[in-house]
Amino acid sequence: MRKDDLLKLMEEIKYRFKNVELLEKAMVHSSYANEKHLDGSNERLEFLGDSIVGLVVAEELFKRYSLPEGELSKAKATLVSEKMLSKLARRIGLGNYLKLGKGEEKSGGRDKDSILADAFEALMGAIYLDGGIENVRRIMEYLLKDEYDKVMKKEILRDFKTELQEKTQRMFKVLPEYVLIDRMGPSHASTFIVEVRIMGKVMGRAKGSSKKEAEKEAAKMALKALEKELNDGAD
Repeated sequence: MRKDDLLKLMEEIKYRFKNVELLEKAMVHSSYANEKHLDGSNERLEFLGDSIVGLVVAEELFKRYSLPEGELSKAKATLVSEKMLSKLARRIGLGNYLKLGKGEEKSGGRDKDSILADAFEALMGAIYLDGGIENVRRIMEYLLKDEYDKVMKKEILRDFKTELQEKTQRMFKVLPEYVLIDRMGPSHASTFIVEVRIMGKVMGRAKGSSKKEAEKEAAKMALKALEKELNDGAD
């Protein structure tokens, strides 16, 4: 990679590498390494970066939101998903700096979600090795600063039970029925299993660390099931 490109990428991520070889390695896709018979690609850095990104996001969610484990886990899954990480990669123009094999280049590899997300994880792994986890935290906070609240509002704060109630009243003139199927484990760490039924038909079954959480998840499943039935009926 040219020196100008290295400097530009470091400017994009607001971090200057002490060991630029780590940055260069993070940009080497396996297709390029295989084609050029290089000793390794960015896959090892990707492996490391995957865990580092997960830790940083989990820690930030824990600090920001006083929510049950299940809801934090859902938010984390969205924030570290391929879709989100590829979005962050595009934000810093990461695709422009990748080293790809000829076949991958021709097939549009520079804009593939999977390749971009993997390269982003490799980049975070490289930053961790070069400058420690504090620099990864700072960069992730900068890149994700607007995404945390968006994700929480979209998934966590969405009232699935109210949505389902309104939908069943509109479609069938009935209310959904929530049935506690089982409660497992000790009283201080119970798992609740709940079914939601519409006109006697089970439309969702879910578990949670509280009855309320299980009902919310069951309602979410029921909404998806109803949507699928409507789509299938329209075909």
